[in-house]
This record gives sequence, structure tokens and C-alpha cells, in this order.
Amino acid sequence: MKHLSVLLVLLALAACVPMRVRETPAALAAQQAREAKLTPLAHWTLTAHIGVSNGRDGGSGDLTWQQNGDAFHFSVRAPVTGKTWTLSGDAGHAVLEGVDPQPDADGDAQHLLSNRLGWDVPLHDLGSWIRGMRAPGSTATVQYDEANLPAVIEQDGWKVEYRDWFADRNPPLPRKVFASRADARVRMAIENWNVDE
Repeated sequence: MKHLSVLLVLLALAACVPMRVRETPAALAAQQAREAKLTPLAHWTLTAHIGVSNGRDGGSGDLTWQQNGDAFHFSVRAPVTGKTWTLSGDAGHAVLEGVDPQPDADGDAQHLLSNRLGWDVPLHDLGSWIRGMRAPGSTATVQYDEANLPAVIEQDGWKVEYRDWFADRNPPLPRKVFASRADARVRMAIENWNVDE
């Protein structure tokens, strides 16, 4: 009976982690087809619960992320205080509002988040990873699940794990995304995707 209990616990834990397989021609072809379809779709919105930590401090909230080409708008609402801050901009400019009495501006959104909130969030690459794609401009290694969807993307020192997918979408889009590098953690549980064709 004791062995049966241990086996049931192990099976439950295994169910939480997708099976990972090495890249096969079929998996690579499926990923290339997904990326070819998703890359041109530059206008999308997602709502999610996000948690970010750096090994010492962390934060969480309800996120709305709107992407229109290079332009982006993030709105994060803290669950306890109800306070909302926003980050908006494009490839060369970003404005953070709701953290300080006056808006903070910077030429780099990632630097602005790190400087003002202590969050190490790879915003440029995350825009690709959040859709289950390899980010352009650097080499990535990918492990796949049994459905030929990414289970792990490793790129630019980050490990991005995909724990669940909206498999009914065409192409499928991630539902749970966990990214980590050293002590930095970014976890997103996506509630809804709206992608403009």
C-alpha cells in the first residue's frame, strides 16, 4: 500500500510537467510553421496573472498586454492594494506611470523596469517567447512535448518552460509560461488571447 501511495504521488507530479522530447524533423517543421503564421500577426492582446521575483524581492498582479507592431502597453494591477501601474512605448522609448508621482521615461523599457521596480524581465525576447516562438537575433535550443509544441526554449541565458497550451487555437498559444535566469523568475498564467488576423 505504501508503494502504491508513492507511485500515485510521483504520477501526480509527473502530470504537472510536460513530457520533453528532443527535436525531431516533425517537431522542427511544426515549430517553423507556427512561427511563420504567428510572426506577421503583430497586433494582439493578452490578459494574465504575472509573478516576478529576483531572489530577494518579488511582485505579482493582473496583467493586460497590448502589442501593436513595435508599440506596447502593459497595465499591471496589484491584487492586494488595487494599485495599477502602466508601461507603454515602442522600440526606442518607454514611459512608466503609477510607480512614482511623476512618470518615469527611458529609452529602454527593460532598463526602466529593472531600475524602478527591480524586475529583470527580458521584454524584447518575451514578446516572442510568450507566443511560444524563438526570439529573433540569437540561437535558441528547443525541447518539445508529445504534441510537437515547445516544452522548453533556452535562449540568451533564459530557460522558458511551457506548462500548458490553448490547444484549441490555430496555431496553439501558450497558457502557462515560466521563464528563469539565475535568480530572476517571470511566471505568467494567461487567461485570454486576442490575436488580430
